[in-house]
Amino acid sequence: MSAPHPIQIRALTKRYGELTAVNGIDFDVRSGECVGVLGPNGAGKTTTVKMITCFTPITSGSVHVFGLNVSSGPREVKAILGICPQEDNLDPDFDVRKNLLVYARYFDIPAAVARKRADELLDWVQLTEKAGADLHALSGGMKRRLVLARALINEPKVLVLDEPTTGLDPQARHLIWQRVRQLQQRGVTVLLTTHYMEEATQLCNRVILMHGGKILLEGAPASLIESEVGREVVELWNCSEAVRSFVAASGFRHEVVEERIYLYDRESGTIRSEIERRFPDQERLIRHATLEDVFLHRAGRSLSEG
Repeated sequence: MSAPHPIQIRALTKRYGELTAVNGIDFDVRSGECVGVLGPNGAGKTTTVKMITCFTPITSGSVHVFGLNVSSGPREVKAILGICPQEDNLDPDFDVRKNLLVYARYFDIPAAVARKRADELLDWVQLTEKAGADLHALSGGMKRRLVLARALINEPKVLVLDEPTTGLDPQARHLIWQRVRQLQQRGVTVLLTTHYMEEATQLCNRVILMHGGKILLEGAPASLIESEVGREVVELWNCSEAVRSFVAASGFRHEVVEERIYLYDRESGTIRSEIERRFPDQERLIRHATLEDVFLHRAGRSLSEG
């Protein structure tokens, strides 16, 4: 019999009164994968993570972590999870190193083992020099790295990262990306929620796009970009009526969003060449299609849609 998936979700539903935040979703996370859960605000991402990590009860359906039911065995599930929440919920009464040591007590990790792991993790996230520092002395990026180190103190089988790099500068973000890749290479399974499409493209083997509590799309980032958008995007603005009429009659896949037109080219170069030949003075931007195009195309560009 094959080993159970690190995460298995079936018909997962969460209701708050009349509001259905998560509406009967199903997905698995396989061993060693990094799976990203994407979606606009209100899509159900964080609620899904809270149910997986035993922080909010399930209305119906099930979540199993390595075969353990999160509803009936939350203590056992938490013992094998590493959780990096959106909020920096570090203890301001303790210095950097003691935040790790105190957290280790929740897992009954022997003191000597906890000290060794804490020192190794501080080195790994480049905080050794700050080991005795007060939390108020840390930058936002340093705090996020400390939260990541704390999530690893119990050597988890599954690491859950909820918006791990929100608000960080590029250097701090890239350091966390490097560390997540290293964890994957060690065989750690990662579940990631993020608003950064580049982050999902960089880290995830597979992404799940949620909207309105349901799953809209699921697949490898490159495959979704190819199937949903294509290879190239041509953005046009300050368009004349002649340009708008041509685009409408052309048969090219496109979207009109206020004053901009987005044309999606599966082949790269076909649409660009036609626009340049017919309308050489048209203001335009030619770029590779990205996961953000998939997100906006399927989840909507209006804030009211999130």
